[in-house]
Amino acid sequence: MTWLDGQVVLVTGGGSGLGRAIVERFVREGASVAVLDRSAEKLAALRDQLGSRIIAIAGDVTKLEDNQRAVAETVQAFGRLDCFVGNAGLHDASTPLATMSAESLSSAFDELMGVNVKGYLLGAKASLSELLRTDGRIIFTVSNAAFDPGGGGVLYTSSKWAVRGLITQLAYELAPRVRVNGVAPGPLASDLRGPEALGLQDTAIAVGERLAKSVKAASPLGFLPEASDYTGMYVLLASRAESLTITGSVIRGDCGVGIRGLHRPRGGDAL
Repeated sequence: MTWLDGQVVLVTGGGSGLGRAIVERFVREGASVAVLDRSAEKLAALRDQLGSRIIAIAGDVTKLEDNQRAVAETVQAFGRLDCFVGNAGLHDASTPLATMSAESLSSAFDELMGVNVKGYLLGAKASLSELLRTDGRIIFTVSNAAFDPGGGGVLYTSSKWAVRGLITQLAYELAPRVRVNGVAPGPLASDLRGPEALGLQDTAIAVGERLAKSVKAASPLGFLPEASDYTGMYVLLASRAESLTITGSVIRGDCGVGIRGLHRPRGGDAL
């Protein structure tokens, strides 16, 4: 038995990283998936891999018309929309305010917030009429940075706290028809890039063995997850049967970062 048989899902930023893992998992769970991503190359690779179970739509999440076009193409291809997953994002490479140039701050803020917050809001707006027809679901990718410092810099952290606010308010406004929730992943080796205004458009968030060693040493669960390790939480929230009572919530999948001890990362090493 699969969890999402017959459902139709639209995922933004689904061409690579966590987004791609979400798309692949949703397809395995029986869903038909539309993917909105700005990289035509990544979309072509995804389409080659998954075939007719997906449609690929090139566009910019910060433009309402691209979000509207993605919804229209999804419904044209699959006949309905059951779930919108806002996942496209930028990271600021943990750049602190003190080292950010005054000249780049304003444009970097607009660029990162445009994708991480405005992009979610526009996607929700574009999807809403179709989701009301199906009593659907909205799921936003949050981050452990929305709860604890150090998961990003001042721009990224602010954006993810804003996403928590979006979830709370939209869940209230759309209840009982549409359930709105989030997933807050923790450590992840990802090719998530940063704002061009900070010169980070070609810099991945984190890669390599160094990250794995630091996460193993510092996090309570002591391992660096793969992107696919986070996808079950999205499946749960997209499932009609399994998320019946959940709205306005964020599931923390942060490897226990939120319960890290002051002197030791975990208390069970001697067990």
